[in-house]
Amino acid sequence: MKQLTSFDAFRIGPKHRLADIKPNLKTFKLGGKKEERAQLEVLALELNDLQNRLYAEGQRKVLLVLQGMDTSGKDGTIRWVFSRTSPLGVRVSAFKAPSAQEKARDFLWRCHAVVPAAGELTVWNRSHYEDVLVPVVEGWISKEQTQQRYEHINHFEKLLTDTGTTIVKCMLHISKDEQRNRLQNRLDDPEKNWKFAPEDLTARAKWSDYQQAYDDLLNATSTSYAPWYVIPADDKRQRNLLIAQLLNSTLQRMDMQLPPAAPGLQDVVIE
Repeated sequence: MKQLTSFDAFRIGPKHRLADIKPNLKTFKLGGKKEERAQLEVLALELNDLQNRLYAEGQRKVLLVLQGMDTSGKDGTIRWVFSRTSPLGVRVSAFKAPSAQEKARDFLWRCHAVVPAAGELTVWNRSHYEDVLVPVVEGWISKEQTQQRYEHINHFEKLLTDTGTTIVKCMLHISKDEQRNRLQNRLDDPEKNWKFAPEDLTARAKWSDYQQAYDDLLNATSTSYAPWYVIPADDKRQRNLLIAQLLNSTLQRMDMQLPPAAPGLQDVVIE
């Protein structure tokens, strides 16, 4: 299987811009359709084994954050990357527009309730980063408030990492042309009409503003303890494979240890 030796090319560094990483790297292919599907199957099975070790060790936690423009494939990533993982082993939380109850509290309040517990692998479909995207583009918060939120986010993620959580943050980077194709497909296919929301067009009309908001948040919140990775997402299989490899390599580096067997277990014979 083709494996990446490093994800440095996708990791956000100082003064990085989304334009620095193309949404579809035509020179970076992991194989043909059949080969890529086979690779993803192997990675999905491997992830299941790694998650079992995480749960058995019962000490550390993993948080996968998925962000991206509409149609970038957050749902599809979860569906394929975790296709072989037991539902008991992975918890997914989706962040939608905040409710009245959530708006009445600080913007990170709703996040604390769904952070991973010891032994858990948790996926956030959108996340606390929504609160430095929509409010910024819509002008609901000032530049000073935005900077303050960046600081709060960094402190929040430092708290998580200091208490045993490994954070993997992936921005699914899609082109405007590919988004148009996928939105049109939702309109043309009656089976996918339910996926289309008029709000998608509202956000699309502000594409440049959202790209700038992403550039700003990526640079402000890509830290040594919780770095951002920008994943090319125009090619769905490439997107899934990259995230599966990144997550698997992260779990492998954690070198999780199974707990010792109970004393005398080797002498037990089941009759």
